[in-house]
Amino acid sequence: MKKITYAQVGDNYMTKDPTKVLAQKSAKLTAKNLKKQGFYEIADTRGESAYVWGQGTMLMASVIEGLGTKNLIADKMYQLTGRSYYDVIGHDTVATGLNDLISVGATPLVVHAYWAIENNDWLQDMKRMNDLVSGWTSACNLAGASWGGGETATQTDINNKNAVDLGVSAIGFIKKDKNLVLGSNIEVGDRIIFLKSNGVNANGITLTRKIADRLKNGYLEMIEPGLTYGDALLTRTNIYAQLIQNLQKSNINIHYLSNITGHGLRKVMRSKKEVTYVIEKVFEPQEIFKFIQKQAGLSDYESFDTYNMGQDYAIFISEKDVKKVQEIIKSSGFESIVAGFVEKGSRRVVIKPKNIVFESKSLSLI
Repeated sequence: MKKITYAQVGDNYMTKDPTKVLAQKSAKLTAKNLKKQGFYEIADTRGESAYVWGQGTMLMASVIEGLGTKNLIADKMYQLTGRSYYDVIGHDTVATGLNDLISVGATPLVVHAYWAIENNDWLQDMKRMNDLVSGWTSACNLAGASWGGGETATQTDINNKNAVDLGVSAIGFIKKDKNLVLGSNIEVGDRIIFLKSNGVNANGITLTRKIADRLKNGYLEMIEPGLTYGDALLTRTNIYAQLIQNLQKSNINIHYLSNITGHGLRKVMRSKKEVTYVIEKVFEPQEIFKFIQKQAGLSDYESFDTYNMGQDYAIFISEKDVKKVQEIIKSSGFESIVAGFVEKGSRRVVIKPKNIVFESKSLSLI
């Protein structure tokens, strides 16, 4: 079976990231416009998952994200099973934005929707639309955020007539300066806590779709007893907004947060701080990751370079807080492991159980 990688199917981080850097360097030059209105930016948040600005002691954060192509899997499964799966799709679109927003310590406040279609025919399937709205609403309630509104754009000749392009923007607030989470707060000796993922989430989906084309039964291929490939891909992404708030209310000093999405476990070193992240333990990847890796012929390096491989979120804290943090994580309904620590050294991620090293040059973010 011929090997396929994420880069080969249309999304190559090495070619995309320089464009992001170009845009962010230009964006820096616009910060002077905030000052004209009496605001200021938290410059260290440029290049982070969310951007922070403030006035006086009030800090606000914002983010915009897209779901990608996960809804195309839902469309195929809808045809095959009669279930729309758009409750999952609505939930996951919100999750992609909120899990980035909270990574700077923000409490979600307002969520906005962006749904783009080729023509209005797509909106006529009320079963699918009701599920999309239901999933979106429940995700907002789960995070304690208000769905403020949005845009339903009809884009003839731009969008595929059989699909919808889903995006989300979110705004949050940071109550106190101590809750602002920046990469500069990371300290040598910090412990790295991993949260266990529910599955693939919304990254690397184009590759998973190519794999489905190769399978005899497509998305209905059984990857383990009672679980099809399509169902395994369409699991809800965890939303950690309430967990982070629970940690803040318990006066836990969170040094850093990293949402393990695009770039896989390279994302652990998103902070620009020059330190080494030593990973001594990882969650056993769920069956869906093993199946993808086998079918695509990916090495461990390539798999951990694209997918979360079972590790959803990284929390950086002092060693003295580890026990309390894990208790709060468990009481909040999530599973965690003490994955590793931060040490002096060049900026890189060392995943010892897999003999993988990600160097800083492989994460080309500003």
